[in-house]
Amino acid sequence: MRREDGRPGPEDDVEAVLDELYALPPSEFVARREEHAARARTRRRAQDARRIHAARRPTLAGWAANLLRRSRPEEAERFLELGRALREAYATLDPSGLKELSAQRRRIVSEMSRQAAALAREAGHPLSDAVQRDVETTLRAVLADPEAAAVWEAGRVEGVLTPPSEFGADAVAAAPPRRDPSRARKPRTDTTPARKKKDEEAERRRAEREERAARAREEARAAQARLRERRTAREESAAALERAEELEREAGKRVAALEEQLTRARTEQERADAKLAEAREHDQAAAEELKGAEREADAAARRAERAEGDGA
Repeated sequence: MRREDGRPGPEDDVEAVLDELYALPPSEFVARREEHAARARTRRRAQDARRIHAARRPTLAGWAANLLRRSRPEEAERFLELGRALREAYATLDPSGLKELSAQRRRIVSEMSRQAAALAREAGHPLSDAVQRDVETTLRAVLADPEAAAVWEAGRVEGVLTPPSEFGADAVAAAPPRRDPSRARKPRTDTTPARKKKDEEAERRRAEREERAARAREEARAAQARLRERRTAREESAAALERAEELEREAGKRVAALEEQLTRARTEQERADAKLAEAREHDQAAAEELKGAEREADAAARRAERAEGDGA
């Protein structure tokens, strides 16, 4: 609603609305989202309404990750800083930094996921082992992928975030040490045909390996994209199912109320039928008594006439 000075209130701020939605448990998300979208449409803010309505309900793992981000802001900032340092070390292939940061990563991811599980349990939504593993996967993605880190930093994780394949769980441990250029071996000066052929063969094999690796990376990226699409479709279908179930529950309540009204009406009809039958019985008895009285009156009148004739 707008304030008295005419400026927009908190409910007109789409970012504030989205922050509120992604702080809610998944079971409350859809109903509250539709309320905000309907309010925006009523106020003729069609673009805001579309953006609010497009927000997807988070999975339980996504909600737990968001809960962790909001409930532990200082630890979350340190976790994000660790991710930046880890990505920089991986990019430069600094073996000493990789070893230290990798150990920190495993320890902190485990601890952070336990905190998320505890927070969810306190909020009345305990996590299963599978869901907690999804939270761990999301936290690893936050460390490895700057885009995932930005989503988690905003507190708007929708589903499981997956780390890029080239930055897997054991990638840093397996990274080769950086070679010191000053200690690099001098190039061979052997230019014999045999050496030249061997070098060409080695170059060909190297090019083939790089080509295979590039294809593998591309296939992995495509698989990740397909996975994200399938998860998005699944989440949307789950949201549609939830809306349909809510409509079914509301219809069931209305049917139950109508059935109750019908039962009361039938009871009242039965009572009215009983009263009508009783009234008809009383009316028939009264009619019979009337006929008897009329016969007695006629008989008495005839006797009186005869008596008067005999007296004359």
